[in-house]
Amino acid sequence: MTFKMIASVSTLTLMATMAQADGDLALYNWGNYTSPELLEKFEAETGVHVTVTDYDSNDTALAKVRAGGSGFDIVVPSANFMPIWISEGLLLEARPDQMENFSNMDPRWVDVPWDAGRHYSVPWQWGTIGPVVATKYYSGDVNTNAIWLDPPEELQGKINVAPEMNDVMYAAIRYKGGEWCTDDLAFLKTVRDQLVDAKQHWLSMDYGIEKMDSRDTLAQFYYNGASFRAREINPDIQYGFAKEGYSIFMDSAAILADAPHPEAAKQFLNFIMAPENAALISNFATYSNGIKGSEAFMRPELKEAPELNIPEEFQAAGGWQTTCAPEVNSIYTKIWTDLLK
Repeated sequence: MTFKMIASVSTLTLMATMAQADGDLALYNWGNYTSPELLEKFEAETGVHVTVTDYDSNDTALAKVRAGGSGFDIVVPSANFMPIWISEGLLLEARPDQMENFSNMDPRWVDVPWDAGRHYSVPWQWGTIGPVVATKYYSGDVNTNAIWLDPPEELQGKINVAPEMNDVMYAAIRYKGGEWCTDDLAFLKTVRDQLVDAKQHWLSMDYGIEKMDSRDTLAQFYYNGASFRAREINPDIQYGFAKEGYSIFMDSAAILADAPHPEAAKQFLNFIMAPENAALISNFATYSNGIKGSEAFMRPELKEAPELNIPEEFQAAGGWQTTCAPEVNSIYTKIWTDLLK
């Protein structure tokens, strides 16, 4: 082989390596929320390899990207944080509404308040947060946040609460009869007192439904998809839709404004709007998605799960955590700080 041929081969190898690197896609997502099967299928169809970096909260993700130079292409913020991402220019207006698979999106999730018309994002998963109880040890009403805010004696000291400020504050405000984003200081003092008093009966404020597997906890304030997974292990676990008011969430995939691979990222957003691909996300993460026709590809026990299907009598009690004014958020943060002491 001549030197010229060796040089040509080396150049081609370098170009191929560069092309492969350019084809890599960096997804920044919640932990244990991304289906490996989904990523394998995307790579098989497009040749684009996807790497995943996990985060544990909306605040963590936002701070990382705000700092600049993250190197990520796609992020998956929750609905109440999406307006912040958009207003600060952190997201690319990728126009998912003009993509081929957009027709598969359930109309319910198109004109949403956090991304009207879907110019920036597509649904990843949606769900609810509420009380979860081991009914072997508690036979009372499960459809109430009294389970963790006014705990019955049999559950005291055996309760875990998800450490998410907005989720906890929303539930406590609704439990006390208020509306989200209220700035009524006298009312919010009663909310603060309720939470601080209730905390003495909690075992922990932590992520993970696994504590119910070992019966370290008998009740939790946690997410419906995680509750489904817990029930697969312990059939007596039941998820409740709090009659006082519960929070609905949706996490949506969006492309960062400084994404290194925006075209590949657009391919990925279009890809997850196909019903069979949206179902892969649900089958792994065990939450609902916003794509029509995905039910046909979901495992039967999931699409029929009571945790994921809100009973008609409790549908009106569900609500969204809209983005509160900064001064209101500051009050809520002070209450949260008191709770964590």
